[in-house]
Amino acid sequence: MRLGVLDVGSNTVHLVAVDATVGGRPTPMSDWKTPLRLVEQLDAEGNIHEKGLKKLISAVSEAAELGTKLGCDEFIPFATSAVRSAPNSDFVLDEVERETGVRLQILSGKDEARLTFLAVRRWYGWSAGRITNLDIGGGSLELSTGMDEEPDLAFSLDLGAGRLTHNWFETDPPNKKDVAALRDYIDAELADAASAMRTLGPARVAVGTSKTFRSLARLTGAAPSSAGPFVKRTLTAPGLRQLISFISRMTAADRADLEGVSSARSHQIVAGALVAEASMRALGLEQIEICPWALREGVILRRLDKGLDLGLEEEGN
Repeated sequence: MRLGVLDVGSNTVHLVAVDATVGGRPTPMSDWKTPLRLVEQLDAEGNIHEKGLKKLISAVSEAAELGTKLGCDEFIPFATSAVRSAPNSDFVLDEVERETGVRLQILSGKDEARLTFLAVRRWYGWSAGRITNLDIGGGSLELSTGMDEEPDLAFSLDLGAGRLTHNWFETDPPNKKDVAALRDYIDAELADAASAMRTLGPARVAVGTSKTFRSLARLTGAAPSSAGPFVKRTLTAPGLRQLISFISRMTAADRADLEGVSSARSHQIVAGALVAEASMRALGLEQIEICPWALREGVILRRLDKGLDLGLEEEGN
């Protein structure tokens, strides 16, 4: 069975086509994405404005056509933080469907965390014991911890790298005052979730997923993506602190020249690093491992486990 998974995220629209079998490893046979920066296509009230909607429709239309050409038997389209948090999300979903024929399903923040945690658990297996996972997207930060395939606790906070960059930084590079203010804000937003997670005890394996964590690990010396997914990659708290002091003084253009940082994300890597550092500090993590599987793999695994029912909560729960 060939599955097409369309992920409308806050940074990119990403289509992965997988020849999937129950019990098999979900390895993409085709991987396509286009930058969107949807979290930056918002008006003063947080609505996705007309220009952003047109870009979204164009990207979804292109992805749907590609899915047909690739012979996908099933198409699983979903949207995350940027669409979820927009007051005009219902209108956006209706317009996308009217123009493309694709009805995006909005994942709740908790479901993002749950499905990502499932992918991480399958990657590391039962021998990992308690896993704590951190995932930094463009619009939100997901936190989860647990002993099983369903996390004991799962949180989603509006601490995405793109959202924070858009809302907090007015200069390039950001000035020290804004960096300090954002660091205080992140600490305050993390406090309750981190406190609840720490009551469950330390993780045997602490994990980071998402492009942000992969970039940060690469910038602190981890192996490049060309080395393959099975090379162990880690990110340490001391290394991250040193990295922040370095990249926060650089312009986005200069950061784009660093190995591991794409030009599409160089503007938001400082905010992403601040979220990573604050999250690790709040949870008492001195080191995390980088997992190559995340949300899209979790969606595929859940589809294979439960058929068409993704087991998602109703929006608002």
